[in-house]
Amino acid sequence: MEASTVAPAHESSAGIPERDRFPFGRNWAGFLELLDESRIREAERSLLAMLGQDRISGATFLDAGSGSGLFSLAAMRLGARRVHSFDFDPDSVKCTEELRRRYFPTAEHWTVERASVLDADYLHRLGRWDLVYSWGVLHHTGDMWRALDLVTGLVDDPGQLFIAIYNDQAWISRFWTWVKRIYNSGWPGRAAVLSSFVPYYVTRGVLVDLMRRKNPLTRYREYQRSRGMSALVDWIDWLGGYPFEVAKPEAVFNFFQARGFRLTRLTTCGGRHGCNEFVFVSGTPPAGR
Repeated sequence: MEASTVAPAHESSAGIPERDRFPFGRNWAGFLELLDESRIREAERSLLAMLGQDRISGATFLDAGSGSGLFSLAAMRLGARRVHSFDFDPDSVKCTEELRRRYFPTAEHWTVERASVLDADYLHRLGRWDLVYSWGVLHHTGDMWRALDLVTGLVDDPGQLFIAIYNDQAWISRFWTWVKRIYNSGWPGRAAVLSSFVPYYVTRGVLVDLMRRKNPLTRYREYQRSRGMSALVDWIDWLGGYPFEVAKPEAVFNFFQARGFRLTRLTTCGGRHGCNEFVFVSGTPPAGR
């Protein structure tokens, strides 16, 4: 069963005009053309590494900002009892619906909707979930701290919250905000950013690998294994991803601790640009879980 819930624009945009937002869903549509079994398995592996099989199998799984839908698919394949995916970007919703059609066309326990994580009424109607997953999403809403606060109400007691938030690098983060605004200013800005940074990323990687006497292609295979994603798709996502907000790991930790959550796993990006990953637990896990 599929549904479509369109959140009111004033609750979704956080004051960011649509023309200034990066079209994440269009990027993900290209990624789906490259999706294969190995990438799906790597997405499963990354979920298991952070959450554990005993936490996913038989659990309810909420994908808040589903993007391509890859991790909703992974949760389904890992035995989640129920999966619900939603995203504000209509093209991302279409991507998630496409994966559902390909792999679980008759599954009534995987539902997909269009909605905003800033729509408090919508979130209230969703109720509470064993696992709430929002990887690299909430910092793109235009109101990150409100989004972080709202998702706490989605986590059951006990339950887990798995989020990833861009690392705060002070002036470097401000530089990247400027780059992202240029990218979203129109096709000349987009062309300027891509033609400047993509060759730089490729050339830097080749030079580093040659100095280390490594095959330059190995880094892309390893990247795919680490996230199940394409490096090029993630580069474009990074360069264009606006709105854009950041936070230091300790700020996120303190925020959730004040709301009764306990940090159980943390993977940082080592102070560089990228995402810090957090798994928080609400309440006390029952025996055997």
